[in-house]
Amino acid sequence: MNHRIESLMSARLFIVPQFADERIYFLSNLSGHLSLYVMFYGGSVPEPLLPPHIALQNPHLIEGHSFFAFPEIDKILVMIDRDGDENYQPMLIPLEGGFPEPAFNNFFSKYRVHLGECDREKAIVYLLAERRDKPLQETYRADLKTGKLTKIAESAWGFGVTGYSRDHSRLLLGTGYSMGDGVLYLWSKGKLKLLYGKPLEERKKDEQVPLNGLSGAVFSPSEQGAIVFSAVFDDTFSLGYMDLKKNGKLAPIKLKGVAHTGVGEMVGISHLKDNRYLVQFNIDGCSWAYEGIFNEQKLVMNLKFVLVGPEPFDNGMLEHLDYDNLEDVFTLSFSTATSPTQIYTIEGDKRNDLALHTNEKILGIDDAYLSKGEDASYISHDGLRVSARLYLPSKFLGFKGKRPLVYYIHGGPQGQERPDFAWFSMPLIQFLTLRGLAVFVPNVRGSTGYGLSYTKHVDRDWGGQDRLDHVHAMTKVLPKDKRVDVSRAAVVGRSYGGYMTLMQAGLHPNLWKASCDMFGPYDLLTFSERIPETWKPYFKISIGDPAKPKDKAFLIERSPKTHLANMKAPMLVIQGRNDPRVVAAESEDLVKQLRAKGKHLELLIFEDEGHDVLKYENRVACYNAITDFFTKFLKP
Repeated sequence: MNHRIESLMSARLFIVPQFADERIYFLSNLSGHLSLYVMFYGGSVPEPLLPPHIALQNPHLIEGHSFFAFPEIDKILVMIDRDGDENYQPMLIPLEGGFPEPAFNNFFSKYRVHLGECDREKAIVYLLAERRDKPLQETYRADLKTGKLTKIAESAWGFGVTGYSRDHSRLLLGTGYSMGDGVLYLWSKGKLKLLYGKPLEERKKDEQVPLNGLSGAVFSPSEQGAIVFSAVFDDTFSLGYMDLKKNGKLAPIKLKGVAHTGVGEMVGISHLKDNRYLVQFNIDGCSWAYEGIFNEQKLVMNLKFVLVGPEPFDNGMLEHLDYDNLEDVFTLSFSTATSPTQIYTIEGDKRNDLALHTNEKILGIDDAYLSKGEDASYISHDGLRVSARLYLPSKFLGFKGKRPLVYYIHGGPQGQERPDFAWFSMPLIQFLTLRGLAVFVPNVRGSTGYGLSYTKHVDRDWGGQDRLDHVHAMTKVLPKDKRVDVSRAAVVGRSYGGYMTLMQAGLHPNLWKASCDMFGPYDLLTFSERIPETWKPYFKISIGDPAKPKDKAFLIERSPKTHLANMKAPMLVIQGRNDPRVVAAESEDLVKQLRAKGKHLELLIFEDEGHDVLKYENRVACYNAITDFFTKFLKP
């Protein structure tokens, strides 16, 4: 049976929805690339809001809102880059759509800008603007009614606004230096007051500061305190309360009404209205979301309503959840490993009024042919539990005997592979299983979703114990499964997953019959030089500083370039020309240098993509290239 990738891609993306005035605004790839649309509540023919030549970015890469609609001023603020170069600019269009015009008199033309917290009623937004010429990040408050910009703070690390008071006179600002090493401030009357953590400039040389996992904070109902999201009390994150007059004192908040079980972590809190808050969890890779009622006197968060987790929002991933506090409506986008993104709303006093606004379907492939996956978690070489899933071809496809294996490695490194049909990996996984290949997807040490300690394993150890987790799975775990054939195995990964693919191909060449690197760093020295200036401070801490002899030696030793002369299997290399994270020169150097050594490499460059493959024709070409390449060498 010859299934086509176009069947899987017939299910368009419906993502980052926002409800306002009986209309739902959202991003979709209806036109072949991501753009902004609107439809009436209940579903209607989507109306395009941007000209057809403008392509928007993957919201997972944007680090903030892709857009925000402000019906009260008849405007939409949209973040636009150029074919994936990630130099986002805040642009305004009329509420009914139109040609974008630079916001704020084009003040940010020399910056890379992220849209943070937005107050729809007051038309006030917060922007984090990265300089392109030096490692400096500036935080601004912007009034869309007047166009006025107020500079809040600046630093090499950036200050993100996590909460604002009702009158915007006070802000909660967070900054951080590496995963789990955060600092919280209160901004008031133009001054910063330290609330929690120890700023880098106050630390002694080589001082080790305990990790706190500070990841956000919002004002309490009285606005005399802050609800802080951190790992201070629990490695898998929890809530704490801080009296703003007693900085440095954090008290635990008790949760009531938890309905989920399983392995995972809390992933965030946001303020809804009055004493109501949204609390979200990632449990075994699946999303759970609650509406909580906070008792500030007793320090109890009562998770009164379960919004996501039970049916029909089970065993999948919440791509986005928006709350409109003017009309008391939740709008969300949700998908699973086998079902595409759909837009829903949740309303009613008891949150039991559920409406589906889209009906996307996979074209011409029966649900029985898709792979839901199964738990394949294992104990690694040093006793650490590693979460993983194994996707096998459906029995209804009729394949016989052991299945060749594709080993899929997620990006990040501090990321996680989840049952999420919204982005690149899940359609690829399903397409590979339809062609008779098994796909193993591990979340090895360094992944998010399993607590701060687990995530920190990869800092300053790229290509170390994380690499050995993969080797252990391939040599000690998967050979015991009689359904897969590890003698016919290929490895593939994107970004950091591409880096790990290269390390596997170079250091463990006998494990693989083929490999596919998608925009993975080849040389950690040149990679460190080529990333944007504002990213360099973080990478100096998290992987190593090339200016220090010891770190430089480490980066050389952990670079795929050092080991790929040992590579045996054919390799497919995929790259976006406009990628600012892993620039095209990394992949071009890799291919040029290894071809000169007589290695078999194929290079596929997309001239109008960045650190992803988003446009329809490119995705079709990319999925087919990977699957055909693996089919050729694994012979399913």
